[in-house]
Amino acid sequence: MNQEKNIAMHDDGDGISLMDLLLVLAKHKRKIILYPVLFGVAGLLISFAMPKVYKANTKVLPPQQSQSTASAMLSQLGGLAGGAGAALGLKNPNDLYVSMLKSRLLTDKLIKRFDLQSRYEQKFTETTRKALDANSVIASGKDNIISIEVEDKDPKIAAEIANAYVEELIALTSTFALTEASQRRVFYEKQLLQAKEKMIAAETALSSGIDSKGMLSVDAQSKAVLETVAKLRAAISAKEIQLKAMQAFVTPNNQEYKRVSQELLGMQQELAKLENGTATTHDASAAKVKETSGSSSVQLLRDAKYYQMLYELLSKQYEVARLDEAKDIPLIQVLDKAVEPELKDKPKRSIITLAFAFLGLILALVLAFLKEAAGKPKTPEQEEKWRQLKAYLKFS
Repeated sequence: MNQEKNIAMHDDGDGISLMDLLLVLAKHKRKIILYPVLFGVAGLLISFAMPKVYKANTKVLPPQQSQSTASAMLSQLGGLAGGAGAALGLKNPNDLYVSMLKSRLLTDKLIKRFDLQSRYEQKFTETTRKALDANSVIASGKDNIISIEVEDKDPKIAAEIANAYVEELIALTSTFALTEASQRRVFYEKQLLQAKEKMIAAETALSSGIDSKGMLSVDAQSKAVLETVAKLRAAISAKEIQLKAMQAFVTPNNQEYKRVSQELLGMQQELAKLENGTATTHDASAAKVKETSGSSSVQLLRDAKYYQMLYELLSKQYEVARLDEAKDIPLIQVLDKAVEPELKDKPKRSIITLAFAFLGLILALVLAFLKEAAGKPKTPEQEEKWRQLKAYLKFS
């Protein structure tokens, strides 16, 4: 037992015993007590001098994806639906909206709206973006609720910026096509615009042809065949556009895709019969149209009819996509609107005071042991080590 005490209280050799440590602490007790107190008071005074910072928070419920036509098609893919959904960016919609909230486009709107470049005392827009990013925390929690926290010296401005994030997000979602229905609506909108331009060009060409060559005379039977051919061509083009739109979110093995493909094939076969003059009910009329196909006036009339019918078909598909988009529109709901915080978030005076006090304690202990080490008589070996240490510390 006595041997264990000797080992605990005294270290053979050049080590420091526990009693030596206690003696140093007792000898410099005033410094060890005074330094933490002084540093703690200094930290407290500094915390009072620091400006108050307030944090405003708003919580947003992200849009829920509704079961649009495209979603229904995705569900038919079974195991492939996950991969297709990921390709469309639907795996985690929250990530999309968080990225939009952090986007440069939205950030620049907030900078301009609140004149943050002057408020943050920044010379460049890039540094202002970084300052706003440092004062904002945007994240999606495990509960799938998006949280937006903004810090500012003015509690009113903090709340206004936090709410402005949501307002600008709503404005962005109304601008960009984020859902499947929106993407289809944009696709059909572009196709409809192109068809309209071509229809106007064809009608203008037909009008010019009539002005120069006079009114075109076509008998009723030939006109019926001509309109049938134009209608079939327009329907075929519309089906091809529909298939192209479906390719964005389904595979060729999808049942709906196969059905539309079969319809397209049937139309193409029927058109081939009419154009080759082999249709059973319109053989004579088809032949007559074929004979006059070299006429530029007939060609202009055929093109005008084709683009008119194509425009009508695409208009119907566009309306369907637009109605589907209205059902599938991203609806961002504010769960908790940001209000002016009553209590400051920073500085945290207790933490600052304790941190400074701990720093004072460490400094007091270091100085106490350094002073003891410097006052101890040194052996020749220790003197040599000190000399080497001083030599290594020199920069010359």
